[in-house]
Amino acid sequence: RLRPLRPSEYGSEKKMAEVTNEAELLKEKANKFFKEKDYENAIKYYSEALELNPSNAIYYSNRSLAYLRTECYGYALADATKALEVDKNYIKGYYRRATSNMALGKFKAALKDYETVVRVRPNDKDARMKYQECNKIVKQKAFERAIASDDKKKSVVDSLDIESMTIEDDYVGPKLEDGKVTLQFMKDMMDWFKDQKKLHRKCAYQILVQVKDVLSKLPSLVEITIKETDKLTICGDTHGQYYDLLNIFELNGLPSETNPYLFNGDFVDRGSFSVEVILTLFGFKLLYPDHFHLLRGNHETDNMNQMYGFEGEVKAKYTAQMFQLFSEVFQWLPLAQCINNKVLVMHGGLFSEDGVTLEDLRKIDRNRQPPDSGPMCDLLWSDPQPQNGRSISKRGVSCQFGPDVTQHFLEQNKLDYIVRSHEVKAEGYEVTHSGKCITVFSAPNYCDQMGNKGAYIHLRGSDLKPEFHQFTAVPHPNVKPMAYANTLMQLGMM
Repeated sequence: RLRPLRPSEYGSEKKMAEVTNEAELLKEKANKFFKEKDYENAIKYYSEALELNPSNAIYYSNRSLAYLRTECYGYALADATKALEVDKNYIKGYYRRATSNMALGKFKAALKDYETVVRVRPNDKDARMKYQECNKIVKQKAFERAIASDDKKKSVVDSLDIESMTIEDDYVGPKLEDGKVTLQFMKDMMDWFKDQKKLHRKCAYQILVQVKDVLSKLPSLVEITIKETDKLTICGDTHGQYYDLLNIFELNGLPSETNPYLFNGDFVDRGSFSVEVILTLFGFKLLYPDHFHLLRGNHETDNMNQMYGFEGEVKAKYTAQMFQLFSEVFQWLPLAQCINNKVLVMHGGLFSEDGVTLEDLRKIDRNRQPPDSGPMCDLLWSDPQPQNGRSISKRGVSCQFGPDVTQHFLEQNKLDYIVRSHEVKAEGYEVTHSGKCITVFSAPNYCDQMGNKGAYIHLRGSDLKPEFHQFTAVPHPNVKPMAYANTLMQLGMM
C-alpha cells in the first residue's frame, strides 16, 4: 500500500512537489469516476490520494461525498470530521458533516454545523435556508417529545370514522368489495397505480386499518414451513420503485397461495412511488395473510421517512394523519422470519454481541421506533464484512460482522444460513461468508443512477438451496427519485 513520505524521504522540494502532483492526479481520476457515478472507484482513488497527501481537506471532503452517495454515512461523517481537523476553516467540511448527521437523524449536531456556516457566511442564502430548515426539524422534534405522554399514544385509528367517508360519484377507480380486498381489486388497483392515479383515501384507510390488525397479531420472529414440493420467493429492497415491483410480478407471477412471497423490508423512501408500492404490498398481505410475508427494514421508521421522501409523499398524495397511521402500521411489521427451522431472513443482519438466540428475537418488543443499539437495531441496520470479528459500521449505526460471527450464530441456533438485504449489489445479489450470508436487493438501477441489476431468490422446500433470478430496470414515468425528500437531503446529495 502507498504511504505518505516522511519529510526526510522527500530529499527535496522537488520530490514533495512530485508527490503532491501525483496525489492531485489521483484526485482528478477519482473526480472523473465520481462524475460517472462509479462511486466505489472514486472512493478508491480519493483514498490513494490521501495516502500520498493525508493533510488535504478537499480529498477528505470529496471522499465524504462519495461515501454519502453509497449510503456509508458513518464513513462520510468520519471523513468530514477529518477534513475539519486538517483545516478548521474549510467551510465545505461543515456542509459535509451536517449532511452526514442529517442522514443519520442527528439533527442537533447538523444544526451546530449549519450555524457555523451561517456565522462565517452571513450572506450565503443557501446556507441560511439549510440552517432554517434544520432548525425547524430540531424544534419539531422537541415539540413532539414535549407532547408525548407516558400513557400509550392514542392511535390514529381511534379518531377515524371510515364508514362516514364518502366516495365521490366522479371517482371511477378501484374500491374494496364489502370492505374486503379481493384479487380483482388488487389487479384493478395495480393498473390504476400504473396510470399514476390515486386510490381513494377511504380505500387506503381501509387497507391500513385492516393490515395493522393483521400485523399486530404476528410475533416479532415469524416461523414458517415450506412443503417439499413448494417454493418461496424472497425479494429485497424495493424502495418506492413501483414499476420494477410490477415487473417482478410479471416475471415471477402474482402472489397466491401457491406462489408465496417474502418482501424483506425497505419498501418505501427514495423512489417516488412509495405509496403505490406499500399499498400494493399491504393489499396482498390482506389477501394472502399466510402466504405473503413482510419484514421491517430500517426505512420503515419515522426518521428515515422524514428525510428520504415517504412522509413527504404521503402528505402530498394524502394527509399528515395518514402518514401517522403508516408509522403505526410499520411498528407492527415483524423483524425476522425463520424458514423450515434452517434459514433466517432479516433486513440488516446479525448482532453487535455474541449469544443472541432465536428465543431472544421472539421476545423483542417491536411496536416502537428502533433504538440506537441492541438486537432490534442490528436486525434492521447491520452489514456483513469479509474479515473476521466486528467493526464500526460504515453507516454509523449498528455494526459490521464477519464470517466467524455468522458461523457462530448459525451453529448456536442450528441454522444453515441467513438471507438479508439492505445493500445495493451490482448483480442484485451477493453470496458471502462461505455461502452462509446471502444479500438480495430488488431495486434495479437504484435511484435511477446506480446501474445495478435487481434479483429475487427462489427457495424450495425440498432442499432450501437458493436459486437466484436477476432482472433489469424498466421505464417509469418522469418523476425523479427523492422528489418528496426533505429539501436538505436533496440539496446535500447534489
